[in-house]
Amino acid sequence: MNITTILEKQRQLFLSGKTLDYKFRISQLDLLAQSIDKHTPALLEAFAKDLNKCEYDTVTTEISIVKQEIKYQRKHLRSFMRPKHASISMLNFPARGRIVNEPYGQVLVMSPWNYPFQLSICPLAGVIAGGNTAVVKPSAYAPNVAQVINDILSVFDPAYIATVLGGREQNQELLNQKFDFIFFTGSKAVGEIVQEKASHHLCPVVLELGGKSPCIVDETCNLDKSAKRIVWGKFLNAGQTCIAPDYIVVHRAVYEEFIKKVVKYTQEFYYENGKLSPNFTYIVNDKHANRLQNLLIPEKIVFGGKRTERLLEPTIMRDVSYDDAIMQEEIFGPIMPIIPYDDLGKVLEYINSHDKPLALYYFTTNKPLSKLVTSHTSSGGVCINDVVMHITEHNLPFGGVGASGMGNYHGKYSFYTFTHAKCILYKSPNLELNLKYPPYTNKKSKLSYMYLGYKPKQHDTEDKGIEK
Repeated sequence: MNITTILEKQRQLFLSGKTLDYKFRISQLDLLAQSIDKHTPALLEAFAKDLNKCEYDTVTTEISIVKQEIKYQRKHLRSFMRPKHASISMLNFPARGRIVNEPYGQVLVMSPWNYPFQLSICPLAGVIAGGNTAVVKPSAYAPNVAQVINDILSVFDPAYIATVLGGREQNQELLNQKFDFIFFTGSKAVGEIVQEKASHHLCPVVLELGGKSPCIVDETCNLDKSAKRIVWGKFLNAGQTCIAPDYIVVHRAVYEEFIKKVVKYTQEFYYENGKLSPNFTYIVNDKHANRLQNLLIPEKIVFGGKRTERLLEPTIMRDVSYDDAIMQEEIFGPIMPIIPYDDLGKVLEYINSHDKPLALYYFTTNKPLSKLVTSHTSSGGVCINDVVMHITEHNLPFGGVGASGMGNYHGKYSFYTFTHAKCILYKSPNLELNLKYPPYTNKKSKLSYMYLGYKPKQHDTEDKGIEK
């Protein structure tokens, strides 16, 4: 079935009203969860083939997050769908107001390769909860996972949820179609293309992009815990995480000790008897591995730096300059550049002079300074004294700002992202105030008070013969 046929059938299904029903949405969320359970062994195998991802990492960073999202949408769906009361002013008395979240219609979900399952199915859960139909386009860079996603979603009628496999040609064909909403996760460069294509149809978009997420470590922090958490977050998925701490800026007073600690935890976490763990994630392909290798500065490497085909060791570099090549683009790999600082104000100036990042991390025990950093920077999200973990909270919105993206999702924010808040005003068929009807003579005083909040001066009414 070609893309045009799929979209036509989805349009017919949506217009039939079938997806609007609460019970239908619940049943489809249940069907999705059941299909994931059935295909979990195949999913684990696919991640091992595409990214050398071990079972623990696949379960914790992909499958469990998806299942929790489905569970959350199912638990709260009735509340989300319930019309919300809105107070009404005296201008419309007697009347009542309601806000109803209605589905957009046909949604396109385009996902990346770094977390190919999570970033396909988490948004899809919101699409289903919102009452939409969907076309899911997994990344061709993780082909085995993409095939399992296709198998998981094959339990649905393509007229409701369809999967499209393939590369650039299929992406271009999809973006040339008219959708009611597009959800894209990926690079800024492709995000710009998606937004441009969507603009031809005045189609709303959510863009989940990335950028260089800074991590600041000051002299008051718990240095041991800070190093431990940063090492984990930086080298998670071999650094191929859109919210990974991209570069680390460390106060000079604790700089040397911090470097010792990150080396220590890197060895503890990822090495066995001096050898890199066989479970360390691979770089997705040779192209990206070559790009990362070209960012290395041999004389600044204090740990790691070796590469075997798509396997790049966790690498730590010290005394990195803001002018170095590695600071000119998002790293998206297992390289940790560490930069010393003396003046926090200058660090914030540097951050604010560049694109707004998807995440910002600050390690400190100084509460006034943490408030200063959060209030004087702009980013998609912030973690104080941790990295990455804000993505795990259903009650916190996840999304970017500026060059790091637009829109958000997770938990209730997914439901509201994939639905339009439609206002409904119910007016009495009998009673009403007659101020809006002509003729307007003798209505200025009442009109000014109700609309503008003040009464006209007395001479205004006298001069124009308006009733006092």
